[in-house]
Amino acid sequence: MQAGFLGGFSISFFSVGALPNFRRCSTQLEILNCLDQHVERSPNRVALIWERDEPGTAVHVTYRELLDLTCRLANTLKKYGIQKGDKVAIYMSVSPLSVAAMLACARIGAVHTVVFAGFSAESLAGRIVDSGCKAIITYNQGVRGGRIIQLKTTVDEAVKNCPSVKHVFVAQRTDNEVQMGDHDIPLEEEMAKAASVCTPESMDSEDMLFMLYTSGSTGKPKGIVHTQAGYLLYAALTHKYVFDYQQGDVFGCVADIGWITGHSYVVYGPLCNGATSVLFESTPVYPDPGRYWEVVQRLKINQFYGAPTAIRLLLNYGEEWVKKYDRSSLRTLGSVGEPINNEAWQWFYHVVGEGRCTLVDTWWQTETGGICIAPRPSEEKAEIVPAMAMRPFFGIVPVLMDENGKVIEGNDVSGALCIAQPWPGMARTIYGDHQRFVDAYFKAYPGYYFTGDGAYRTKKGYYQITGRMDDVINISGHRLGTAEIEDAMADHPEVPETAVIGYPHKIKGEGAFAFIVLKEQTAHIDRVKEELRTIVASKIAKYAVPDHILVVKRLPKTRSGKIMRRLLRKVVTEQSSNMGDVTTLDDPSVVKEILDAYQKYKEKSSS
Repeated sequence: MQAGFLGGFSISFFSVGALPNFRRCSTQLEILNCLDQHVERSPNRVALIWERDEPGTAVHVTYRELLDLTCRLANTLKKYGIQKGDKVAIYMSVSPLSVAAMLACARIGAVHTVVFAGFSAESLAGRIVDSGCKAIITYNQGVRGGRIIQLKTTVDEAVKNCPSVKHVFVAQRTDNEVQMGDHDIPLEEEMAKAASVCTPESMDSEDMLFMLYTSGSTGKPKGIVHTQAGYLLYAALTHKYVFDYQQGDVFGCVADIGWITGHSYVVYGPLCNGATSVLFESTPVYPDPGRYWEVVQRLKINQFYGAPTAIRLLLNYGEEWVKKYDRSSLRTLGSVGEPINNEAWQWFYHVVGEGRCTLVDTWWQTETGGICIAPRPSEEKAEIVPAMAMRPFFGIVPVLMDENGKVIEGNDVSGALCIAQPWPGMARTIYGDHQRFVDAYFKAYPGYYFTGDGAYRTKKGYYQITGRMDDVINISGHRLGTAEIEDAMADHPEVPETAVIGYPHKIKGEGAFAFIVLKEQTAHIDRVKEELRTIVASKIAKYAVPDHILVVKRLPKTRSGKIMRRLLRKVVTEQSSNMGDVTTLDDPSVVKEILDAYQKYKEKSSS
């Protein structure tokens, strides 16, 4: 890694004049720019519209109300000993209170780590232990798609293995009572007693703002660290220019706050720009497949930012659910989380956007902090190529690298996508393991940030993302290391070996396909498969459960014992005629064994 890639660039980047309130010191960066400056100028402007799970029950929260909520929550945290530098886990569904929890942590200099409220107790505990959280903020229950989600129960299970946790702050999303223990604190009761003014903590521009865990190819999730000034600058600028945000717009990003998209384009970016940001608690199909478009009509949303997975799902229900509602308020549509296929892009553009809205397919990562490649900003009316991210954002210098680590020049070429110089929103480290950060992102191509993705540069010089180059799959926009699933399945006593690969899935983009080897005496194969699904759901999350589990006698391995997942991918994608070089396998005949097993499995499934 070149010296200076991660350091010494603060002055050049942070002197950008677009946001004059950025200073080296003070949480004025996160708080004054996200709340106080807007309260001072337009206290009654709507900051958040909470589109609750229950249809038609939107709650509007002004900037003044959000500041009050944030200060009371911040003072409550301080009362119970949370101070600058402490870590706080947030395990909540999308709501004004969960946004206030993030901003309250920022206000007092605590570091928040939001954990998606669909993760299991074990996944939650792993993140809490790794980050050393002193407190958890949660709801008694969550509500999604008309179903109750037992959040407090999950937290109770997780906390048994988290000695660092001193307090659990419990808010009420439903009227149902939950068991409260010695370290549990009723959040709203405490906030009602707290002062509504809380002076922001003084912070350095490079102090930690939050950690967010993302999947790695080794199986252990990585705590990606983002800092104060650079992150907010980048989130705000990308929000403004990629989506053509104008003052007074209603910005509708339907992502969960448990993901980086929710951090950057539900909370920090829109609030810094004084926008009205929609918090979407429900699902695209509850109570029917017209939910998104009914919300667009009722809330008069101007920018709609969602995942290709949802678009592919809704496409199957037909156009009538879209055309039933008035979408004339829409100006910009956005796609995030994974590459969008052409069919979904065309449907999104022509059916949802009526062929008149700008559609931006955005490429970025948890590690980048904000959008890096997108069709906009650009010259006015510049072309947009369907299903392509196209143009690098200000300050992003993409390069393509060949297998020998050399920069590929010219156009109409493909290679490993790297970024050649630092940018304000980039992650600074992996919490507690900086060497892993260096190894994961800078070792493969010294002097460059390696994204882990492959890309194609067109004849016109535009960039198209071609997919992951490592053992990470993208299920419905959720990045997941195949090693995580394998590690979970390895806990089954009758399964000595597993290999998981990603395969193309019509709705989810990618799905997980597991190959397993059973112990010889194992008789009840269907029972084992069901137990494996349960293990993965409980250790990671339901979305991580493999769609297919195929029993094989052995896995394809090199002489050194490495599993050749490339061959398994060829089997599942039915490219067996193009297996490539198999001479490095310990026993090449294993390929025919697995092909035969796959054909039988396919025939059985279709019958």
